[in-house]
Amino acid sequence: MKYVIVSGGVISGIGKGVIASSTGLLLKTQGLKVTAIKIDPYLNIDAGTMSPLEHGEVFVLNDGGEADLDLGNYERYLNVTLTRDNNITTGKIYSQVIEKERKGDYLGKTVQVVPHLTNAVQDWIERVARVPVDETGEEPDVCIIELGGTVGDIESAPFVEALRQFQFRVGHDNFALIHVSLVPVIGGEQKTKPTQAAIRDLRGLGLTPDLIACRCPKPLEDGAREKIAMFCHVGTDQVVAVHDVASLYHVPLVLEQQKLIKYFTQRLKLNDIKVTEKQIAKGKSLWGRWKQLTTGHDRLFETVTIALVGKYIDLHDSYTSVVKSLEHAALRCNRKLEILWVDASDLEPARSTASPVQYHKAWHAVCQADGIMVPGGFGTRGTEGMIAAAKWARENQIPYLGVCLGMQMAVVEFARNVCGLSDANSSELDENTTNPLVIYMPEISKTHLGGTMRLGLRPTNFQPGTQWSKIRQLYGNADSVHERHRHRYEVNPDYVERVEAAGLSFVGKDELNERMEIVEIKDHPYYVGCQYHPEWLSRPLEPSPPYLGLVAAASKCLPEILGHAPAVNGDE
Repeated sequence: MKYVIVSGGVISGIGKGVIASSTGLLLKTQGLKVTAIKIDPYLNIDAGTMSPLEHGEVFVLNDGGEADLDLGNYERYLNVTLTRDNNITTGKIYSQVIEKERKGDYLGKTVQVVPHLTNAVQDWIERVARVPVDETGEEPDVCIIELGGTVGDIESAPFVEALRQFQFRVGHDNFALIHVSLVPVIGGEQKTKPTQAAIRDLRGLGLTPDLIACRCPKPLEDGAREKIAMFCHVGTDQVVAVHDVASLYHVPLVLEQQKLIKYFTQRLKLNDIKVTEKQIAKGKSLWGRWKQLTTGHDRLFETVTIALVGKYIDLHDSYTSVVKSLEHAALRCNRKLEILWVDASDLEPARSTASPVQYHKAWHAVCQADGIMVPGGFGTRGTEGMIAAAKWARENQIPYLGVCLGMQMAVVEFARNVCGLSDANSSELDENTTNPLVIYMPEISKTHLGGTMRLGLRPTNFQPGTQWSKIRQLYGNADSVHERHRHRYEVNPDYVERVEAAGLSFVGKDELNERMEIVEIKDHPYYVGCQYHPEWLSRPLEPSPPYLGLVAAASKCLPEILGHAPAVNGDE
């Protein structure tokens, strides 16, 4: 097993996740089987209870694990299926060590950070790195490990020490380190001192970088590269420039052009790994399709505009997977994607007097968009704005996709304005509503929030007589599909018959035909809501069907897309 560590210095949010994913992709193009682990130094057990505005989106895995958004990057780039164990947090490690101590597993020893905590980290990495994650069902050849945060932070110190020890446990030929650093431009000059200081800190902690990935606005100048190599005690070929590019899908190309694969082949003796001819051919095919994807992106001229009406738009990372899914769909439709970010609160009538400029600006964006996307969320704020956006899309024949809360608000809107239930609402938003179209799921805990929702991969069955359904056709006319869920509330089954009679069809239900999973209006260009989150299974080369439908309808090419929609995601 080979291990490639990706750490970061100077600042957080520097792009370690994309560089880690891109490195894994390049290794996969060589026919290697690649897995990934993300280490998050925060004390939370997982990301599930954190606000999207605090840490970006919560990415849900097949097993229901609520993880850091970087695991989404890994799955999208590497086309693998990870588990909750692929996300290590301080909370998980301390819980494991304390539980063992309570059981007496340490035989009366004084339990300390070194060696007990650091050994637990190393054991976890070795165990998870060997778990199959792709369609081969075989043990991976390479594990990419991203160390979150910034080297030098107090909270990441135990993990840095664990990795220092780990390099000796696995051996020099099986351990390589990429350190990502910032090269700012001040007064037109690329400054190398922050990188020099970051590498000095890293070496002081016992880790030596094999590659220094320099994040910079423009390509790294030769003088700056030579200075970094000289003062950081590496060769110039070990200094990799990762400048800003038109699309993140270009980053693997940037790394490949700087001979990253050649370096790791020598450094980690990758030629010693047995790779079948079939895997090699598959790797070459992957690289060819990826290059075609990126060059195709550069040649796009026609634009499709999607209004993203959300609650957390102040931090775009809150909707990372949604944005990526829209991008994947736009690439398939040969369109350049333009997202109009709309704060759902700004669409509410109260804003017309409190902040008329924001109110009119938000409605201008919604009215000019080719399609409207309302993603998931929690809480009351902005929900009336989401309902207003759903109403606009329904009445004006504008393509609409509502996910989770976005679907629930579409149902509430329909009940109010079509079924005549003027006080219809969700019990999440109004506990005393006389017409609760959306209710709390009875089996969900009301006292504990962490890991208690309906989570993970679950089946959705298309209902008899729904062959007309556009969303079903996008799924290749499958009888059932499997998608990932994350919710506490559901559409109230007591109102389903009345809503359907008025024209909003529940075309997909759960395996027991009790929970409403997909809604759709038949006589509409594209009006779909889904209780699950299809963005978590979207891939650059395999767009999510619901998002593909939205973008295709907005681009006026949905009939063409439906004409050759493949069977996907578990046709049973």
